[in-house]
Amino acid sequence: MRKIVYLFMVMLLCMPVFAGSKKKADKDTELFRYELECAGNGTQGTYLVKVWSYSKNKKVATEQCMKNAVHGVIFKGFTGGDGCVAQRALAARAGVEQEYADYFKTFFGDKGEYYKYVSTTSAPTEIVKVGKQYKVGMIVSVKKDELRKALEQAGVIRSLGSGF
Repeated sequence: MRKIVYLFMVMLLCMPVFAGSKKKADKDTELFRYELECAGNGTQGTYLVKVWSYSKNKKVATEQCMKNAVHGVIFKGFTGGDGCVAQRALAARAGVEQEYADYFKTFFGDKGEYYKYVSTTSAPTEIVKVGKQYKVGMIVSVKKDELRKALEQAGVIRSLGSGF
C-alpha cells in the first residue's frame, strides 16, 4: 500500500513538469521564429524548401519545422537562388493572419490541418547551437496547389481567376 501511495505522489509531482514542456513548445510555436529558403525544384504542385526553426529544445525545433514551412509559404514566401525562383506568399494581402486568427489557430494546432500539406524529405539536415537555443534545418515539401485550394475554399485568399 505504501508503494502505491509513493508512486501516486511521484506522478502528481511530475505532472506540472510535463505540462510545462508542452507550454514551452506551444509558446515557441506561437512566435513563428524561422527562416525559409528554396531547396530545389519539387514535383509539380509542390515547393521544396529548407526551413530553419529555433527553440531551446532540439526536439521542439525539429517538430516545428513542418508547421513553420507551411506558415512561411502562406505568409512570407521565400527567396530564390541556385536555380530556384523566388515565391511570393500565398496570402499576400496584409493583415490576413490577424483577420482570420481563429481559422489559423485551428489550422496550425497540434496535428492541425496544416499537416495535410507538408511532408518531410529527410531527418533534420543541420542542428546548430546559437546561444542558448538550437537552430534546426530541415528540407520539406509543401503541397502548394492543395494548400492554395483549401485557403480559397475557406475564403482566406482569393482565387487566381477572381481578378484584381
